[in-house]
Amino acid sequence: MSLQQFLLILLARWRVIAFTLLATVATTLIVSLLLPAQYTADTAVVVDVKSPDPILGTVMPGLISPGYMATQIDIINSDKVAYRVIRMLKLADNPTVQEQWRDDTDGRGAIEPWLAKLLKRKLDVKPSRESNVIAISYTAAEPKFAQAMANAFAEAYIESSIDLRAEPAKQYATWFDERTRQLREQLEAAQGKLSAYQREKGIVAGEGRLDIENARLAELSTQLAIAQGQKADTQSRQAQTRASSDTLPEVVQNSLIQGLRADLARQESKLKETGAQLGQNHPQYKQLQAQIEELRARVAAETSRVAGSVGTANLASRMKESELKAAIEAQKARVLELKQQYDELAVLQREVESAQRAFDLVSQRLTQTSLESQVSQTNLVLLSPAAEPIEPSSPKILLNTLIAVFLGTLLGVGGALLMELLDRRVRAAEDIAEALGLPLLGVLDARAERGRRGGLLRFFRLLPFGRGRRRAAAAAA
Repeated sequence: MSLQQFLLILLARWRVIAFTLLATVATTLIVSLLLPAQYTADTAVVVDVKSPDPILGTVMPGLISPGYMATQIDIINSDKVAYRVIRMLKLADNPTVQEQWRDDTDGRGAIEPWLAKLLKRKLDVKPSRESNVIAISYTAAEPKFAQAMANAFAEAYIESSIDLRAEPAKQYATWFDERTRQLREQLEAAQGKLSAYQREKGIVAGEGRLDIENARLAELSTQLAIAQGQKADTQSRQAQTRASSDTLPEVVQNSLIQGLRADLARQESKLKETGAQLGQNHPQYKQLQAQIEELRARVAAETSRVAGSVGTANLASRMKESELKAAIEAQKARVLELKQQYDELAVLQREVESAQRAFDLVSQRLTQTSLESQVSQTNLVLLSPAAEPIEPSSPKILLNTLIAVFLGTLLGVGGALLMELLDRRVRAAEDIAEALGLPLLGVLDARAERGRRGGLLRFFRLLPFGRGRRRAAAAAA
């Protein structure tokens, strides 16, 4: 179909198009005038996603996630917010609302779910595309009611956001409180076991006592080494005593023995002189011999006494070594026992420290969750409260009329084309050529050949399309 044919069809069917357009516009106007006026109140809430958490001091990663704003939209449209609005405005106590609820549900079920579903139908929530502002709109038949509902939904959303944050914190705080009591009991039990063990073993402070015992063991070991050296020395001198006691250092260095030996030497020298002068049978010579024998006996006795003291010293050294060895063994046992006690004490101390760390950690979390459960601040701020709308938001007569004109025109043109398809007419010379599939030889001007108009029309009716073809087929039958 060419543009010329389309325009000719519209020109021929203009009455259908005009009637359809007028009917559409008239119907739209009547409906728009009969519909009750609706008023829309708008408010806006800002969602702050960059401010740090007042408790933790850090920005929560969930606030900057892509789905955060969509979650906030779902919260506003939730029954939780709607129930809060109903309780805030006491809508469930309104006699008119109760009567309407009984008419719609015959009194079955609760009024709040029915009312929440009814309120959410007129609620419209839209997030801003390039900002963190959420627009809340409510439409109602009365301007004041629309304003009250829009502000109520914004306020209920902010309070519900606080509740959604505080309620889990309250549950966590209750759990942490119970856990804190358990950990406190465990800590007290561990501290009691540690104190009882310290009292039982007599451990007062730290590992100082172990250090003292170790120092004492080291001192005994040093004394044992000295005693063993002394024992070796006394054993050597005792062996020397058995061989020749005169060469002992104690004998050589003894002043009494040295004096006796000096006297003996003088008496022996005097004895020689006396023997040479008086002879060996002289009484004086005999007296000197007796004195010399006495001196020799005294030297031998003193030497034997000194040599005997060496043996006594050797015995004392051996006894001291044995005592020191026994003391060292006892001290080692004491140190090992004390070390075992300190090891057990360290285990008890680690249990106390572990219980203390767990208690401190849970106490810190308890404090944090307690603060979070009591927080009354949120990252939502009411940007602009809803004002009472002056002009109705619907019906929009001018917009509806323009839409009706557009739709009426489309329907009229569509109806005209449909009627043309059902009852095809010859509108131009091209229609004949297309219908017969033969070249067109000429065109007769209808104005010049008015006398032939009747014959021409009969000719058109005999063509193989339209009503002429149907009538010819009927006549032939």
